Amino acid sequence: MIITQTPLRISFAGGGTDFKGYYEKSGGAVLSSAIDKYIYVIVKERFDKKIRIGYSRTEMVDAVAEIEHELAREALRMTGVDSGIEIATMADIPSEGSGLGSSSAVTVGLLHALYAYKGELITPETLAKQACEIEISILGKPIGKQDQYIAAYGGLRFIEFHSDENVSVTTVPMDDDKRRRFGENILLFYTGVTRKADGILSEQKDNIDAQVETLDNIRAQAREVHDALAEGVMNRIGRILDTGWRHKRQLAGRITNSAIDSMYDRALDAGASGGKIAGAGGGGFLLLYCPPDRQAQVREALSDLKELPFALERDGTKVILNARR
Repeated sequence: MIITQTPLRISFAGGGTDFKGYYEKSGGAVLSSAIDKYIYVIVKERFDKKIRIGYSRTEMVDAVAEIEHELAREALRMTGVDSGIEIATMADIPSEGSGLGSSSAVTVGLLHALYAYKGELITPETLAKQACEIEISILGKPIGKQDQYIAAYGGLRFIEFHSDENVSVTTVPMDDDKRRRFGENILLFYTGVTRKADGILSEQKDNIDAQVETLDNIRAQAREVHDALAEGVMNRIGRILDTGWRHKRQLAGRITNSAIDSMYDRALDAGASGGKIAGAGGGGFLLLYCPPDRQAQVREALSDLKELPFALERDGTKVILNARR
């Protein structure tokens, strides 16, 4: 039996510049962090040749091609595992539509578990590349590349997407005290709205050519957050996030709505200095940057929302159980 643990993520700046239609011309950059909420993938050998996939439903099939769970199907194809296996996925939080990168975390976790099942060591770079190939190239999802990389590498990372398809992943230079202070300023609240990201992301992808200047600004904000963190100037970050959120809202029509705007405005009025909707927008989690001495007021202002306590996670995907016969 193999179990992998793959982190979800929060993205602070640069989202949208990881789309191929943008980075192939200008290069993209994001600043993201893994968090201590996870996708778990369990892989176990079967006594027969069938394939069983367990998620929100259960599939039992005779061949990989019959699997309806497209991420599991393509991960099996890519790793060359074709029979006699059980796969189950579980999440710490209801992950669909959360905006925390769950789909890519599932893909990375599946690949990692299947390679471990075969006894093969695999690098974070390869896991991220193959997850991108499955989701973007094979399945044609209208998504960028940051989620796959942060799930594979973990940590607090500045990720650059180059026009030649190379990706640079660097750790934000922070000591433990700076990291702690940064994490203490971040709050996550569930908006109560789940959404399918594909529609929003498709519109955003289609709008790239018309939004180049906005995306240039969003890319620059990723570097601004990186520099503020590296210098330990924490009070600049909320303002950068607020500016980034106002830019992000221009990328597609459904990124925000009146309910989300009301939540965000209430948070700012109560003392948050900035924030954004996690992921594609339209719902999921509201990320806020708020000094500790104003957090009680923000929690009171958003008392109708459920807060998600979390911590920044240093590790990417990892095998937490490898019990081989």
